[in-house]
Formats: sequence, C-alpha cells, structure tokens
Amino acid sequence: MKKALVTWGGWNGHEPEQCANIFVDVLKKEGFDVKLVNTLDVYLDEAYMKSLSLVVPIWTMSPITKEQEKGLIDAVASGVGIAGWHGGMCDAFRNNTQYQFMTGGQWVAHPGGVIDYKVNIVKKDDPIVKGMDDFAMKSEQYYMHVDPSNDVLATTTFSGEHQGYTWVKSCVMPVVWKRLWFAGKVFYTSLGHVAKDFDVPEAKEIVRRGMLWAAR
Repeated sequence: MKKALVTWGGWNGHEPEQCANIFVDVLKKEGFDVKLVNTLDVYLDEAYMKSLSLVVPIWTMSPITKEQEKGLIDAVASGVGIAGWHGGMCDAFRNNTQYQFMTGGQWVAHPGGVIDYKVNIVKKDDPIVKGMDDFAMKSEQYYMHVDPSNDVLATTTFSGEHQGYTWVKSCVMPVVWKRLWFAGKVFYTSLGHVAKDFDVPEAKEIVRRGMLWAAR
C-alpha cells in the first residue's frame, strides 16, 4: 500500500486542520495509508520519509529548522512526491529559499483579499486538468514569484483594480503547476485559501489529481 504523510500547522487562518481532513479522506479513498501529524519533526526520520509515496504539507508562515528542511527536501529528491496548495505549501517557510526552489513559487500578495476571479485552464490535455473548463473562484487571487521552469496547467489574470496595484493589470499568473525536483514530482495550486474553497468541484478535483500524479 502506498504511504502518504500529511503535515498541518502554522497560521490558523488557512484552516490547516480542516483542509487536512478533507484530503486525508480523499487519499484514503484512493487506497493510501495516511499519517496525519501536527509536527515538522517527522521530517527528521530519514528512513520513514524515504519510505513514503507522497508528502502533503499544509503549514503556513512558520519557521523550519535546517535539519527539518533537509529531511523533506532530500526525501523529495529521492523520489517521494510532494503536493499542496495555497499558503500551506507556497507561503510556508519564507526564509528558506531552497524549499522555495523545490516548490517552484512563493506568495507575495493577494490584491483585494477575497475577491471574484477566474481560473483559466491552459494545458487542456494534461491529466490533472483534462476535461475541465475555465471556472470562477471567490477567494484570494495569489500573486506569486514563480519559477520559469514550472509546467503551468492553469492561470489567472489580474485586473489591477485593487489596492492601487495598477501595474499588475492584465498580468497572467500561474495557478496550477507541476515540476520535478531531482527524482521527485512536485504539484502545486494556489487555490484553497480555506476549506470552503474546496466546495468548488474543480478546485478539489485538481488537488486530488495533482496528489495522484505526484505520488510515486
């Protein structure tokens, strides 16, 4: 049986525990043996980490020790998949650039806070988004620093109407991407500010498919 590790913690505003519970259930239905923990010390267990198929980090705006970071990054490099969303994966450890290099992006702004915006599917033949049409979200529209090597599957376009950030008008920003980190697969979507966002069927299904794609 494939093993998945879900770690949750950090800023409670992203509802990490509630979001974790949603996708623990999803992974169990897909046949995974899932371990759910509220600690980063699990990353220190090298043998356990490298026995996994998948890590799902849900941990916003927190410190991580060099040893914990190394344990996670080395596991992914060895072939363990990593999949996550929103700030739980790409606004996790702001001081850790090697972690950000692995994930492919870092949050920097969400103009206007919770707003209405559209997600555009741009790689319609990819299995993670295949069969999906463009869809609407009412949530935080993430403006991010992103790695140009990301394989981008969906985007959003900024209006420039919020907080005086007029210079971002018509800027096209990745929303869903996948990439490699040595032998490991990396999946990310900026959707999923709070658990209710996954009531949007496309948002939840993109994460489900992304986790399955990333898992070895």
